[in-house]
Amino acid sequence: MRERGAARQSVRGDDLFEQIGAFLGAQGLSPEPAHYGFAFAALADPDTPIARRVAELTDGGVRLNRKDIERLGHQVLEGGAPLAPRDPRPSADSQAEQLVAETRATVDGFSTMMRTITNETRDFGADLAASAAAIERASPIAGIDEIARITTMMMNRVRDAERRLARADEETEALRAKLAEAHQTARIDALTGLANRRAFDEAFVARDAVAGPWCVVVVDIDRFKQVNDDNGHAVGDRVLAAIARLLADCFPGQIVARHGGEEFAILIGGVGLAEAARQVDAARQAVSVKRFRTRDTDQRLGRITLSAGVTAVQPGDDGERAMARADRLLYAAKAGGRDQVCAA
Repeated sequence: MRERGAARQSVRGDDLFEQIGAFLGAQGLSPEPAHYGFAFAALADPDTPIARRVAELTDGGVRLNRKDIERLGHQVLEGGAPLAPRDPRPSADSQAEQLVAETRATVDGFSTMMRTITNETRDFGADLAASAAAIERASPIAGIDEIARITTMMMNRVRDAERRLARADEETEALRAKLAEAHQTARIDALTGLANRRAFDEAFVARDAVAGPWCVVVVDIDRFKQVNDDNGHAVGDRVLAAIARLLADCFPGQIVARHGGEEFAILIGGVGLAEAARQVDAARQAVSVKRFRTRDTDQRLGRITLSAGVTAVQPGDDGERAMARADRLLYAAKAGGRDQVCAA
């Protein structure tokens, strides 16, 4: 195993103080002792579980929210700079989501308008053409040639407008399809192809419309940082994708999501806690007997294992409460030696 001592060196002195201050500012946390304690735990030793989890959650400049911090076992106090959920400035994700929603509404309105205009003018061109033909068949009267010329010109313009309306309607429908695709893509994890955290949260809320029982599962790859450290992130990404496929195969018809980093979340419907735990343990065993190899050298990566926490969704549970229970059970499985499932 490669020497990892350098990664375990703790930050000390003024550098740590400066990092804590920058961290509190970036996360919108007020300078309370409890917040300093959380920042210290997240920054002092980058190889601790809490430091790794914070690094995963904040990857790409993402702000932690109240739920994230409390799930890590720390307290959030009011009184200083607001936390991300109370920040009046929306995040990049929420801005993008709002823009898509507003654009979809605009396109829907434009599409409705185009169809209304098309329906209302559908027979106008035909009627005008019939009138022009009738004029030509009529007995010659003064100015008839000029009337026919004007009528023909109007008819040509109407036909051109009809063609333009048809093209606009086609383009509107194509744009609506692309927006629907973008809406769906925003809920897919690019690396694994699974649902992402947003999609999982939405599915949890939507489950209220479907009879239970329901169970929530949090699954974590044991010692995944070591896989990345020893083999590189490209290999680690392939391991994540392989385990994602295995979990999706083990839970057909259920919501399987990449919840962040090497953590997966599963929403299981239609079975009780005991059966859900049995299914999760079967998936754990399937991973534990699989022998992963590098694609380039065919070198074995060693045994990859999973730990998991499983909990039944109780009446009145929201996603935050259910996930917090599953998280605590996951950490109990880790503390108990890993490669196991804890359910309650």
